[in-house]
Amino acid sequence: MEWMRQLETQKEELLGVWEYLHQHPETSWKEHETTRFLAQKLQDLGLRVRTFAEKPGLVAEWGPKTGPVVALRSDMDALWQEVHGVWQGNHSCGHDGHMTAVLGAVYLLKQAFPSPGVRYRVLFQPAEEVGEGATFMVQQGAMNDVSYLFGLHLRPIQELRKGQMSAAIYNGAAAPLRGSLMGVDSHGARPQLGINGIEVAFAALQAVTAIHLNPMVPYTVKMTQIAAGGQNTNIIPGKAEFSFDLRAQTNETMDALVEQTAARIRAVCTMYGADVNLQWGARSMAAKVGLEARGILAQAITDCLGEGVLAADVVTPGAEDFHFYTALRPQLQATMLGLGCDLSPGLHHPYMTFAKEALLDGMVVLADAAMKAGQRLVSV
Repeated sequence: MEWMRQLETQKEELLGVWEYLHQHPETSWKEHETTRFLAQKLQDLGLRVRTFAEKPGLVAEWGPKTGPVVALRSDMDALWQEVHGVWQGNHSCGHDGHMTAVLGAVYLLKQAFPSPGVRYRVLFQPAEEVGEGATFMVQQGAMNDVSYLFGLHLRPIQELRKGQMSAAIYNGAAAPLRGSLMGVDSHGARPQLGINGIEVAFAALQAVTAIHLNPMVPYTVKMTQIAAGGQNTNIIPGKAEFSFDLRAQTNETMDALVEQTAARIRAVCTMYGADVNLQWGARSMAAKVGLEARGILAQAITDCLGEGVLAADVVTPGAEDFHFYTALRPQLQATMLGLGCDLSPGLHHPYMTFAKEALLDGMVVLADAAMKAGQRLVSV
């Protein structure tokens, strides 16, 4: 397929889609206007669109109403960040680019295959940044009958430059932990009468940072928030609230890290005589890449853009909710396109920028990969 020639007449419209999405960011579970905007675009293309009663996000498809499915997925949510002194939604993780690239791939596929012999489906998923959206989409039946699933993520310039793409992203696992501990308040002149929540929290930090697991597998655990005390400097606070961020390159290492982190925090609090409450947030799974899907995507990159564009697979400690799909559907063939776009200074930086024209290459590659996957299903 001559995807680039086909894209030529629509690239300005599609880059205009990015501009709209960039200017209208919505944070996790609040992507309602984004959902309406995308639903209208897909309905205009003639797709069968399904939204959800009270939650954002959508599923749309065309082709037969039964049979195996080739799916494309994009996340939708923005981060909440301070930008130029104002707290606001901000697409500093590039989800506006992801939505644009996936929508562009659907444009190309729908025009090339208005009545395909295989079901094509697109998922626009909410709440990736809080690690809850993929599970929600599976619960809504979005992965029913899906054989191949392709996603993408813009990559920082430190990993891939513009003109480079990877056929897989090996994200690590992540687990957020929030905790509160309760000691006993006391006067600053009589510390022996209380249990200092700050001291307990930092003793817990020291215990956690002393965890030693297999050094051949990257992992980290670090305290990211702590709050204790009030307005008076002569009160030793008994209560402290804290959070930890845990990362590991494999799910097995994350299991061990979660277990040891919780055990050490509880042991320290017991030693000091403080009560503690721990609450784990939504966990992101480490990548399980479908090798067949990866092979299809790699072939699409080289066929569309040349062998020099295909780069080595990206391995990153950054987490991605996409990998819950394979955790919940182990038979699924899934992979993510790593899209080089000179993104700098980095993901989640409030002033992140990237080369928008790289999205056009992403559209072409995703469309070609979906076509190739569909051909495999039809030929079976």
